[in-house]
Amino acid sequence: MSLHLFANFVTPFGTAANNRAETEGNITTLQKLVWMGETHTTISAEAIRFALRRRLGSAEEQGTNRKWDEGGRNNTWKDWTFKGWASDKGKTFIDDDLLGFMTAEASKEEGEAGFANVRRAVLEVTRAVSITPWSGDVTFNAASPGATPSAQKKGSNPVPYGTEVHATRYQYGIALTPQRLRDKSRAGKAIEALCHLGTVAGNHGRFLFDFSPEAVVFRVTSDPAPRLLYCFETPDDGKSVTAPRLEARVAAGDIDPKELIVAGVDIAGVTRKKGVKAACAEAVERIAADLKVRG
Repeated sequence: MSLHLFANFVTPFGTAANNRAETEGNITTLQKLVWMGETHTTISAEAIRFALRRRLGSAEEQGTNRKWDEGGRNNTWKDWTFKGWASDKGKTFIDDDLLGFMTAEASKEEGEAGFANVRRAVLEVTRAVSITPWSGDVTFNAASPGATPSAQKKGSNPVPYGTEVHATRYQYGIALTPQRLRDKSRAGKAIEALCHLGTVAGNHGRFLFDFSPEAVVFRVTSDPAPRLLYCFETPDDGKSVTAPRLEARVAAGDIDPKELIVAGVDIAGVTRKKGVKAACAEAVERIAADLKVRG
């Protein structure tokens, strides 16, 4: 029977803005969706994966296969053909093992089939959704003359621009089946990296938003269904978080409370740690003990 790890994280309260390069006129926009009937802001799973890959770069001596080159503004690869996966004992990289990969080649001759080398992500990540609705806040600013030459039309007047802003927390979830990894010890390294995540998203002018979790719930289980994604709510506009739907599922018997580890929120009958780091360590220890690997 496979072991599964599920988790739901909620960030500290902060101000999100300028988290992508798209604009509407001179307004830098936030991504949005309709969530339970109201407009919420959201950050893509790809943005979270990008930040996670940076954290994973220091998890193993060989680093990651893919790395962002700030100077060239592109990704560089150590093995873009993923040849280490051709044999069971081949050298693999932690980001490929956890986050998957794909390389494809078109057919060289008409009528021949193309080639694709694909590994599905073992660590799955949801979109992050704001815990409170977006109220429509926009700041209006003016860049000093010459600050952005490409935006300067004529003369030396300040360049006006606006930015959508959301003061909120974000929550997102993950799923991981460690037995599917080439190196099962990487499950613990992934948890450690997620619990120490820094900034996420942003274009050239990144906003500083702390994505390290302030509250978390881990579930280590043989049940293949998460049953806890997006379980956090706020009764006071983001000042604090609760998990009433998760409590209801525990009370109904859908989730064994012994499978859960929480921090930053109270749930009756569940292992509660004082802080996120302690909850992280407990989750890593449980997985390592079950898989008989070093965390």
